[in-house]
Formats: sequence, C-alpha cells, structure tokens
Amino acid sequence: MNLKPNRQDDVDLNLTPLIDVVFLLLIFFMVSTTFDKQSKLKIQLPEASASATTQAPESVVIGIDAKGHYFINDRQLVNTQLKTLKLALMKTVGKDKKTPLILRADAKTPHQSVVRAMDAAAQLGLTRLSIATLDSQTQ
Repeated sequence: MNLKPNRQDDVDLNLTPLIDVVFLLLIFFMVSTTFDKQSKLKIQLPEASASATTQAPESVVIGIDAKGHYFINDRQLVNTQLKTLKLALMKTVGKDKKTPLILRADAKTPHQSVVRAMDAAAQLGLTRLSIATLDSQTQ
C-alpha cells in the first residue's frame, strides 16, 4: 500500500534568461545602428565668387593688463570706470556699429575687468566681439 500521494512536478518555464538575451540584443542593435545625418531642411546655400573681396573694416583692440587697466588700440585710458570705457569706445568707433572688436586680456586679468569691457561694448550696440587667445602649442 502506497500512503504517499503521487505528486506531479509542475512544469515551470523560467523567462529570466530569455528576457536578458532580448535586452542584450536590443542594446546591441541600438549601439550598432547608424543614424541618417541628412538634413531635411531645404536651404539655399550662397555661392562663392572668385573675385577679390573688399577690405575688412578696421578692428578696434581693447587690451586689458593684469591690473585691470584698459587700452584701446594701445592707448591707455585714464581710469577703469565703465563710463570712461564707453566714451573711449564711442570716440574710436564712431557711428559704425559693425566695427569688429577684439578683446585681448592678460591671463591674470580680473574677471570683472573683462566683463566690464564686454558690457560696455554691448551697451553701445557693438555685437562683433571676439576674444584673442594664444595657441598653447606654439609656446
């Protein structure tokens, strides 16, 4: 006589490895896919001409030394106030708001002096500002 009931083992399907493989395949295909980098905008590009261009307008150089003193085209200003800097820029630039400005500051120049020069140019409507740097490979 058999007093132990017959137990049938339930068939169990473990989906964890299957899900892991599917995620790995998904990641593989996402990484290996190349995306189309073509522009969908219709842009009419300008054409270049072989003729010589006109001479670029004279640029104004704003120099700032390590102590925060301002120089406009190598001429030192009497003080470091914003009002003085604006007046000197207006006198140098005149009415031409498209004159390019080159800001040339010493590496140890206080940040406030550089910001003051940029602020003076912005208040006068001079938007063509570039900051001069040195190439570290040439030193």
